[in-house]
Amino acid sequence: MTWIERTAYPQFKRLTSARVLHVFFTPSPEEVAWAERRTGSPESCFALVLALKCFQKMARFPSPDEIPEVVIDHVRRCLELAEDVWPDHGSSPSAKAHRKLVRQRQGVKYDAGRARAIAAVAIRKAAQAKNNPADLINVAIEELLRLRLELLGYTTLEDLATSIRAEVNATIFATILRRMGEAGRARMEALLVVGPDGKSTFNRLKKPAQRATWSRFRDQVRWLDQVDALGDTDAWLDGIAPSKIADFAGEADAQDADTLSRYSSSASSTSMRTSTIATRSSRTAASIRGEEAARSSSILST
Repeated sequence: MTWIERTAYPQFKRLTSARVLHVFFTPSPEEVAWAERRTGSPESCFALVLALKCFQKMARFPSPDEIPEVVIDHVRRCLELAEDVWPDHGSSPSAKAHRKLVRQRQGVKYDAGRARAIAAVAIRKAAQAKNNPADLINVAIEELLRLRLELLGYTTLEDLATSIRAEVNATIFATILRRMGEAGRARMEALLVVGPDGKSTFNRLKKPAQRATWSRFRDQVRWLDQVDALGDTDAWLDGIAPSKIADFAGEADAQDADTLSRYSSSASSTSMRTSTIATRSSRTAASIRGEEAARSSSILST
């Protein structure tokens, strides 16, 4: 799965507007003169100017097949070149030298190893509270841009986000499982047992809590008693970012008992069930407290 469309990773859009061409891909006279002094042919000058404008917009060098023809045509017209002139760096060493010139002009460094290490640290820190891979990738992009480092390839960032998120979540799941103890784990596993009615206790417990009107008050209290009997979910989830808990709960909400029972990691399945129940419990308790307060206020006003 790819999340690139949901990230801030710079890429060309399917349609490039006239405004974008004018604002981002129109070279200034100074930029053209700079390129002409460093190249020996219209083709290499074209290639250097095009690389400069793309890098200014994207903080990376897109591959030739990424660059839309409309962008190439626009830069060609700005340089007043014939239609049969195409950008050509020349030899591989020349292309490498051109990239170095662009980085120097933009004040950006190319250090893939350092960039990867910095991105990994940023993603690992963010993964303590964020769970969406696109969000993690965006954090890495922001940090690399802040430090004026050339962006890594998208696949590299995606692989980092995926693997580090899995490591962080595995640590969180293991922590929750350890806090539960054997008895707590057994109670949570029992939630997936399907009863004669074809439904599991987990599927019943994860239903959204209805507003605790007085007519439903006893049902809600019984629901909370059943949840409380599972164990101290607050203690199990202590110190874990609410945003992570919400994401775990959301994933569990989308599954049924059979799917969760087939998860490759029992720790992740159990932790997501715990997150769902804790979230539902918190909402139900708040609803009951609200109803109690409203009823008390009504009694006092009479």
